[in-house]
Amino acid sequence: MSSAASPLLVRHLDLLELASHRAPILDLACGNGRNGLYLIKHNIPVVFADVDMLALEAVEDSLSTSDYRQHKPLATLWSVDLEQRCSHPLQHRHFGGVIVFRYLHRALIQSIRQALLPGGIIIYETFTVDQPKYGRPNNPAFLLGHGELQEIFSDWDILHQFEGVIRKESNGGPQAISQIVAAKPVETGLTQ
Repeated sequence: MSSAASPLLVRHLDLLELASHRAPILDLACGNGRNGLYLIKHNIPVVFADVDMLALEAVEDSLSTSDYRQHKPLATLWSVDLEQRCSHPLQHRHFGGVIVFRYLHRALIQSIRQALLPGGIIIYETFTVDQPKYGRPNNPAFLLGHGELQEIFSDWDILHQFEGVIRKESNGGPQAISQIVAAKPVETGLTQ
């Protein structure tokens, strides 16, 4: 996997920078942290959340390098099992933005919506049901249906949406993905 930040994240950096003035950005299921580290380098506070301790240790190692050392105080590492049954790890937590790349756990969607402050930004990109034509993942539980991501956030202000095939960032192969960038409405009583 490439260590460069997602092009979608890079294009919408300004939105996350503004959102971070109210609360940090959550890098959900952060993996090696490439997207959150990009934000950290741009002086944006990030909570790196993942169940994989080795992944969080890799983030910690990156934060200790000369590229990120001065920004390390902006980072919080959160070891959390987001898929534990009867658990609500995002309850009572609030974020100015949430970024999710290549991860889908449908039971967590409502919690993500609630954890985002009004006016906050969600950037979500993951695989669709067309992905098995091009490779893994191929488990339907980890693949979005056509239009599913847009439907989930249809009551929010959609700033960008895409569904189709793109080239992999690392080796140029195709990937079937869905993307959305949306702002949670400021009218807090209208929607979660």
